Amino acid sequence: MKHPVTREFTLAELAERLGAHLEGDGGRRVRGLATLREAGPDQVAFVANRSYLKDLSATRAGAVLLQPEHAAACPVARLELANPYLGYAQLSQLFDPILAPPRGGIHPAAVVADDVVLGERVEVGPNAVIEAGVELGDEVVVGAGCFIGAGSRIGAGSRLHPNVTVCHGVVVGARAILHSGCVIGADGFGFAHDGGRWHKIAQLGGVVLGDDVEVGSCSSIDRGALDDTVIGNDVKIDSQVQIAHNVRIGDHTALAGCVGIAGSTRVGRNCMLGGGVGLAGHLTIGDGVQVTGMSLVTNSIHEPGVYSSGTGAMTNALWRKNAVRFKQLDDFARRLARLEKRGREG
Repeated sequence: MKHPVTREFTLAELAERLGAHLEGDGGRRVRGLATLREAGPDQVAFVANRSYLKDLSATRAGAVLLQPEHAAACPVARLELANPYLGYAQLSQLFDPILAPPRGGIHPAAVVADDVVLGERVEVGPNAVIEAGVELGDEVVVGAGCFIGAGSRIGAGSRLHPNVTVCHGVVVGARAILHSGCVIGADGFGFAHDGGRWHKIAQLGGVVLGDDVEVGSCSSIDRGALDDTVIGNDVKIDSQVQIAHNVRIGDHTALAGCVGIAGSTRVGRNCMLGGGVGLAGHLTIGDGVQVTGMSLVTNSIHEPGVYSSGTGAMTNALWRKNAVRFKQLDDFARRLARLEKRGREG
């Protein structure tokens, strides 16, 4: 189960994988990525922002990933393609030793129920616990200390980093990445009040994650009260995000750190929620909506576009003045309405 420390590729192999045009020695072997300033002859650098072009002429990299229009200024081998940043993302996965194909094997300190269904080359780390009725697809990696509850299914190629909790009856699609400390399928926040105390509502639904979903560390996705909480394909969830019961999130949506989504809200496809965004419950957010950081959304949004609330940081003295003026806005509005009425009458 030991992963290699480094991985090597020839420039010709990288060009083929990226669909890039190579100028230079295709047989040169490289084993990592670095910035233009820091890269050595066995590393690949990239230019994804024009502000870094000043470092290109002096680079010592084995090759540079760049757009064809910048090729003339490159003193070393180059991999030319239209979107160097996308190419960098693809190469980063090749050189990450933890993403090497799993070799398979169950650590002797793991606890795996007798009826668990294991695909080919599944890895299970020490002190992991996998309960009855679980199904793990081919090349699933379960890190040290993970827990997978009864009846859950994990799709092929998915990776659970150490200390991930997947509760009972959860479905995780293919190629998911669940980072340490995230909890998938804990109880939603459901209680009935009788006037004196709270009575817990059992959460009888589950959680369904689509393919290619990534969930950051210490994020929580609650199970549904009756229906499932559903996360679409290719949804990217940052660290410390809270998704409440019965929420549905459409394909290709991204949520930055500390987003909080209250129960039964629907978020569309291709949305982006900035850090610290809060969505009230039972809302509908349409496709293609972007909400900037620290915004609070209390009404449904049906049209695509960029939405914001709150104010940016300012000096405390100015903020205190503005806070006083904010409380005066209603009085100002009434006075303005009276003046306008007088103007129309007079």
